[in-house]
Amino acid sequence: MTRRLAEVARKVGVSEATVSRVLNGRSGVSAGTRAAVLTALDVMGYERPTQLRGDRARLVGLVLPELQNPIFPALAEIMGNALAQQGFTPVLCTRTAGGVSEAEYVELLLQQQVSGVVFAGGLYAQADAVHSHYHHLAERRLPTVLINAAVDHLGLPQISCDDAVAVEQVVGHLSSLGHEKIGLVLGPNDHVPSQRKLEAFRAYATKLGLPVLDELVEHGMFSIEGGHAAAARLYPRGATAVLCASDLLALGAIRAARRQGLSVPEDISVVGYDDSALMNCTDPPLTTTRQPIEAMGRAVVELLVKRINGGEVAAEELLFAPELVVRGSTARRT
Repeated sequence: MTRRLAEVARKVGVSEATVSRVLNGRSGVSAGTRAAVLTALDVMGYERPTQLRGDRARLVGLVLPELQNPIFPALAEIMGNALAQQGFTPVLCTRTAGGVSEAEYVELLLQQQVSGVVFAGGLYAQADAVHSHYHHLAERRLPTVLINAAVDHLGLPQISCDDAVAVEQVVGHLSSLGHEKIGLVLGPNDHVPSQRKLEAFRAYATKLGLPVLDELVEHGMFSIEGGHAAAARLYPRGATAVLCASDLLALGAIRAARRQGLSVPEDISVVGYDDSALMNCTDPPLTTTRQPIEAMGRAVVELLVKRINGGEVAAEELLFAPELVVRGSTARRT
């Protein structure tokens, strides 16, 4: 704080005491000097005190991928309601192919002097992506929270579903049904949550004495089409069950099974991840891992608001326990 006062004072050409009066909202400073100090704060990348940001300080950016996956609109609704209860207005920023990038959204949100930002399903989870805009937010100390696992060294708090526990639940369920050759349909190779699922699978399958074969692991984009393509490569290799990293991938895996003349769950058992909307209405109803998005969304807002109000929030990951929801897409191996 002392260094900030000195730097802003030198920039504007006033005393540190004057800068302090402006930052603390005290009288005795002309309107012109007050405006110059606040402008200097913005130009130098310092965060304005909450009470000096005006109505826009009550804005919080929610940066999500395109909303085809029902889990993201559900998260946005939960967080939006929780933010509204705290007196904040959510600003929904959705990324689409060829549209506004995450980095561009960050710049737009900074221009609006938002109080904080939440990211879900973002580039922070891809090891090979550009992460400079996250470092920029951390350097500016703008309250920011990430949902689900991120690459190391971003210095930002995370709220995550425990991938290791989720995989153990699924593998235990499939193993109890007599499945030994379990395939995995995961996201891109550099996707951190997918990497965690793969590591957990290898460890737990080895513990149970199940075969761990690289040929039964496929990566693809998080879409029905990506799941279809990946699962279609797995089935001829002898997989009798497939663990998918999202519900959309699982729906693609079911489609691929039918295209190959296989029946789910009689020939192939399929498990999803998320328990997004309508998964109990699919044919067959999807066995899947339920992320506790209600608890996670509220925890995100709690951390963010605490940080906005000046509290300390550790740059660590809080893990939430998943729940395996067994429905009709898994069955005993015949």
